[in-house]
Amino acid sequence: MSLEEITVAIHGGDPLSRAGLIGYLEQQRTAVLTKTDLGQEDEPEDVAVVLADHIDASAVACLHDLVTRRTPRVVLVIGELNDAQTELVIDAGVHSIVWRHQATEERLVKAIQAACRDEGEIPGDLLRRLLDQLGRMRRGVTAPSIPSGQPTQRERNVLKLVAEGLDTKEIAGQLHYSERTVKGILHNLMARFELRNRAHAVAFAIREGHI
Repeated sequence: MSLEEITVAIHGGDPLSRAGLIGYLEQQRTAVLTKTDLGQEDEPEDVAVVLADHIDASAVACLHDLVTRRTPRVVLVIGELNDAQTELVIDAGVHSIVWRHQATEERLVKAIQAACRDEGEIPGDLLRRLLDQLGRMRRGVTAPSIPSGQPTQRERNVLKLVAEGLDTKEIAGQLHYSERTVKGILHNLMARFELRNRAHAVAFAIREGHI
């Protein structure tokens, strides 16, 4: 999907950062909604970009409400996250996480386009921290409860490549599947384990030791 076909809402952030992103997106002929108090009667945006310095319980609740009430495609631009906050954000349904210090205009455009394809990404250092957390769990820390069952080998293969940051087309090429097959595998996995999106699926797979 080209940027000209995407409607984006910008939430939060300081006026300068927000104005810069809005200006850049408008240059790309993207329809930008700048109001943060959009009513339920308004047409939902395709992607919501949330700008924040840090996350607290109130912010997590707002993210969850945004995902469930307006759009399931949320790109979070954040200054810092600890391990517990990362899991809360992913469990809330955030599609992609972008570090604020890495949030160039081009990077955000890529994240917005990926979200519209129902794809997303987590920074590599966050994934490594989730892996470290998995190691601590295996040494005795109790993991959160999840639906029973195990991913199939095909699902694990796809999840591993999602965790490496590959998009649907790249995964299909690596595994010699069609893009439709890759999307079907992920859709079935997320439905079975009640996962919100690809980022949530990756966090689940790392937490449970499936990849």
